[in-house]
Amino acid sequence: MSSPNIAILGATGVVGQEILKILDEKNFPFNEIKFLASARSAGNQIEFKGKIYTVEEAKPEAFEGLNIVLASAGGATSKALAEEIIKKGAVMVDNSSAFRMEPEVPLVIAGVNDDDLKKHKGIIANPNCSTSQLMLPLKPLHDYANIKRMIVSTYQSVSGAGKDAIDDLIEGTKAYLNNEQYDPKKFKDYLISFNLIPHIDSFVDYDYTKEEMKVVNETRKILHLSKDVRISCTAVRVPVHTSHSESVSVEFEKEITPEKAREILSSAYGVEVVDDVANLKYPTPIEAAGKDPVYVGRIRKELALDNGLAMWVVADNLRIGAALNTVRIAEKLVEMNLF
Repeated sequence: MSSPNIAILGATGVVGQEILKILDEKNFPFNEIKFLASARSAGNQIEFKGKIYTVEEAKPEAFEGLNIVLASAGGATSKALAEEIIKKGAVMVDNSSAFRMEPEVPLVIAGVNDDDLKKHKGIIANPNCSTSQLMLPLKPLHDYANIKRMIVSTYQSVSGAGKDAIDDLIEGTKAYLNNEQYDPKKFKDYLISFNLIPHIDSFVDYDYTKEEMKVVNETRKILHLSKDVRISCTAVRVPVHTSHSESVSVEFEKEITPEKAREILSSAYGVEVVDDVANLKYPTPIEAAGKDPVYVGRIRKELALDNGLAMWVVADNLRIGAALNTVRIAEKLVEMNLF
């Protein structure tokens, strides 16, 4: 098994830097590595594994000789460069939403639907952060009992909305406590400090948002669910720095007890069960930050659904929802010799 030539596209961004950190942590095998970004960031230097690299501008010729491109530079950049990347013979693992719902593009969570990687034609899409953490516990439960209906409420940290959103939380909180005025950079209509905003992304059909419909549509695609499986989502931005939380209610075709669910999830890939209410043990976002597992707790019978199960799902959105799954997909491409 040969080691690939790889590149990080969007290397100077928040997710690009997280990808770099995870590549280092995992000691990902590579022959050569490049760091690519916009013309504005070209010329900057990045230290990786004791060597200094110069960031190159992401022009077509920069992809020559590459095997895998880990892309996190935004949908417009991915769309603009995808054809050149494929033409040069590389596989692009894309973090943006640009290709997620394209029928010919596999939408993959490593450890959930790895076989879909075999269908790639040069592009593999990484799902939305909220979907990503949800799939790891859902897949083994679905394998056991078959999902019939699901209702999800997400509680999403500001880090999922970028640096300006983080600044709004930190600087807005300082201003609020000092009874001072603060002019938000990201959240223009409502303060995020000491507040909840039930609105992420733009509104679409039936007054749902794009973020909410990503959970609906991406879940169906990844788990190969029919349209008969009804899914609904409400997405809320919360004053948390890092880690998304989700309240999940699922109806299955057959009975699954909380005890059985804990048993299944305790051995599930990428999942850690933290569920001991007698001792007040359950996942919280601050404890999930910086860690790899998807944490699941508050597993209980859903009283409003037949064969129902309710649970609380928490994960670091920058890792699970973006960088970690990107690197895990690259590992699978190497392992399955698909580059």
